[in-house]
This record gives sequence, C-alpha cells and structure tokens, in this order.
Amino acid sequence: MPIRSTISLGRVAGIRIAAHWSAGITVGLFTWILASYLRGTASTTVVLVAAILGALALIACLLAHELAHSIVATRHGVRVERIVLWLLGGASELADEPRDARTDLRVALVGPGTSLLLGVVAYAAAAVSAVFSPGGPVTATLVWLATVNVVLAVFNMLPGAPLDGGRVVRALLWRRSGDRLRAETTAARIGQYLGMGLAGIGIAEIIALGDFGGLWLMLLGWFLYTAANTELTVAGLRHQLGDTTIGDIMAPAPVAAAGAWTVDELLRSSLVCTRHRVFPVIDADGRPYAVLAWADLLHPRTPARPGLRVADLARPLAPAAIARPQDLVGDIVARIVLRPDLDVVAVVDPSGRLTGLVTATDLALACNRSALGLPIDAATRFAAAGGDSPAPGGMPASAQM
Repeated sequence: MPIRSTISLGRVAGIRIAAHWSAGITVGLFTWILASYLRGTASTTVVLVAAILGALALIACLLAHELAHSIVATRHGVRVERIVLWLLGGASELADEPRDARTDLRVALVGPGTSLLLGVVAYAAAAVSAVFSPGGPVTATLVWLATVNVVLAVFNMLPGAPLDGGRVVRALLWRRSGDRLRAETTAARIGQYLGMGLAGIGIAEIIALGDFGGLWLMLLGWFLYTAANTELTVAGLRHQLGDTTIGDIMAPAPVAAAGAWTVDELLRSSLVCTRHRVFPVIDADGRPYAVLAWADLLHPRTPARPGLRVADLARPLAPAAIARPQDLVGDIVARIVLRPDLDVVAVVDPSGRLTGLVTATDLALACNRSALGLPIDAATRFAAAGGDSPAPGGMPASAQM
C-alpha cells in the first residue's frame, strides 16, 4: 500500500522520488553500524565522515535497486507512480500490475541483479583502494558497501512475497500454470511463513544470546508477514472482482468544486444541496488535482480569513487516486486506501478532464456485491449506497455555480 506523508526529492529518469521521515532513521542506523565497523581505521572525525558518506552511498544503492525495477516496468507498459525511501529501504509504487508472466519476471529480477552488480563494482573499487590504503577507512567502507549490496541481493531473492524472490516465484508459477491467482496466493503464503520464521529467529536471538539485534529481525519478519497477508487479501479481491473496471462502478457526471472558488462561494454553491461529503477539486480546464471534504472545512489547516480559497484547504490528489475508466477495480484496490468521507478516486478521460468518481463506499460495495455474486451496476450501486456517491445527472465537472 502507498506510504503517506513523504517529502518529494525530485525525479530520476522521469520517475518521482520521495522520502518518508523514517528514512532518516535508516541513514542514522547505517551511519552508526558503519562507524562501529570503521573504528580504529582513522581518527574519530574521519571515521564519522566516512560513515556518513557510506550510509548515503548505501541509500543511493537502494534507490538504484528500485529505479531498476521502475525503469524496466515502464519500458514494459507498467505505470510507476513513484519510488519512496523509508525505514526498511525503498519501495516502487506501481499504478498497474504486469499483464504477463514474462514482464513480471523481468521486473522482479532486475532489482537484485542491480544490487549484485553494485556489490561487484564496490568490491573492485575496494581492491583498487587497497593498493594505496589497505587498512584505511575508504577501503573498509567500500568492502562494507559491497558486502551489504550482495547481502541485499541474496535476501531479496528469498522466495516469498513481497520480496523480489516472491515475485519470481509468482512469475514462474504463473507462466507454467497460466493461473495468476494461484501463483499470487502461493507466493503470498510463502511470504507469511518467511515472515514468521524471521520473527522467530529474532526472538530466539534475544532469548538465547541476549542480543537485542534480534529486534531488527522481528521488525523485518513482522513487516514481511503483514505485507504478505495484504497481498493474499488483494489477490482474493482481484479474483472476486475479475474484469470489473472503474467505469463499471464510477458515478458519471460528478459534482466538483473549483479550486479558484472562495470558501464563501463554495458554501453558497449548489454543492451544499447535495448529500455528498467529499468532492474532487478541479482547475479551470476541469482537471482534478485535489480533494476536499466537509471535514476539511470543520478542521482547516490554515487560519480562516476573508477570501480563503478552496485550493488553500484542499488536500493534494495522489497520482494513484487518478484512474481511467478502463482500469481494473482490483488494481485500484491494490494501490490505494480510501478513507470514508475523506478520499475519492477521480476518473478522467484521455485529456485528463474529470469524467467520473469512485468513493470508499463504491469500492467496498463493489467488493461485497462481487463476493455475493450480485451484478455490479451503477444504478443499483447508487441506490444501495443511499446517495453516498454522486449520481448521474448531478452537477457537471465544470462546477458551474
């Protein structure tokens, strides 16, 4: 699932890069580990500088690992939302899933392959450095960087989702059987067992050896188990929803708020006469770029003042929350979590103009109706939702007053 509360770091190869605050903890941890490893190779100041640079270099290696995934994915027609650096490394947030097993396999393998290559390059650099400074901090840092990259490559190839090795297992089983659901389920279950195993090893390390480094294994195991469990749930939802598209469940002609409106204009508009609690915010060309809920007006993040605009209160619409009518509902469920009465998926036409809307209620109802074997029909869905979503005939996306 997407990681919230990130800081944008720009773009690399056209792919957005962001960092979660927990990435700072990772840099600090790597710096401490490397400084301990380098102790005695030089003065304290030199060791600290080398440790910081080494930790940042490792973060760059993690970014290269994820960039490799993302670049290969985009070249095979898979949209990539962004790469996020966080506590446990990096994550590529894909807007689509690979449509065939071969693409799935290539995207999975290129990450560990990149880490292994970086490890080899670092070892070669360490060999050259050893000629001039065999016991110096530069050589030791390069050896450490090479070792960690190789370990990262090997660890990521463990055969359980969401690790790259789990993706490889999924791709191979999918290619052999043609059954994507069974392949996803198998990889996710292996990931659950793998997570429990790592957590168990961490607990045993603490109890038997008194080494609290086992806490890291426990955290990693918990993350793997939770992520694998999520993938198992999503795989089941994809199976239930089948080929249901966003166009099948979206509400057409949705009501919307113009970002240029003032809050006073919003409160005098026809939007207050609807039963809707969350609205997309559009620009002058009808393209959605933010979202606004009544709750945002009740708890504004900016001081109330005359002339306060809707754009000042609205929350940015995440790229993952912008969909096309032909997108599969299962893919949307996999990539975004909608909070009731706060978030929406904005559906756009080829020109990027707002053409439909999907709320958390719509997604939940589509999943429930599919699980019950009931047809997913827009009119039936709206009646069952009690008007929670915009209905056909509502205020057009031009947001006329």
